[in-house]
Amino acid sequence: MNPQTEERLAPRQNEPKPPFPKQHQSGPGLESKLDPHPHYKAEAYRPAGKLQDKVALVTGGDSGIGRAVALLYAREGARVAIVHLPEEQSDADETRKAIDAVGGKCLVIAGDLVDASFCDDVVEQTVRHFGKLDILVANAGHQNRKASLHEVTDEEFDRTFKTNIYSYFRLSRAALRHMKAGSVIIATSSTLPTPEHRRTTSRISARTARWAVPRSPRNSRPPTSFLPRTPTRRISPEPFCR
Repeated sequence: MNPQTEERLAPRQNEPKPPFPKQHQSGPGLESKLDPHPHYKAEAYRPAGKLQDKVALVTGGDSGIGRAVALLYAREGARVAIVHLPEEQSDADETRKAIDAVGGKCLVIAGDLVDASFCDDVVEQTVRHFGKLDILVANAGHQNRKASLHEVTDEEFDRTFKTNIYSYFRLSRAALRHMKAGSVIIATSSTLPTPEHRRTTSRISARTARWAVPRSPRNSRPPTSFLPRTPTRRISPEPFCR
């Protein structure tokens, strides 16, 4: 093993160690208020231009998985649009600064994906700004832990499905109007077994698998795992780009 590889694989000595301070935020919450701050820059990762000249749209790209994906896509050469709630502007600004710092291009779009027209609008804004769309990452999700199904209100149930399921469908439908063969749609779903999440997770997995069924061997690209610890499905829009 060469010295560079050893350096990359060596454990960091200054990592935060538990116990961590107890903390709680009301939703949607801000990553900037967490102590310690999550790592997302992946300094040891070596990009290789895998997404050069591609355009990606990442929902929930202001923090968490979405921020990490947006930054790594930019490091791989993609131009990136991120979508976030207006209350998460400070986190979105941090993501944009991180992408700017590596020489990337980032479009930041604020709004709520519960709004059907906004789902169409974010795709159109991305295409107008960057000229095309190659990758859609439907990462944004709503989750509010409940001890039992009895605690899930109609309002909570409605927002969960409109954020986690309806927006995935609407974004995919809008994206397919612009995507060419070879583009991809990626969906993430939660591992947390809350009552409403069990239902949305199963629907995300089932719908992705159904959309991914190839219409001809030439267009086949099966669903694949993408992000660790989070069930993620990927489909190719090739059968629909005709």
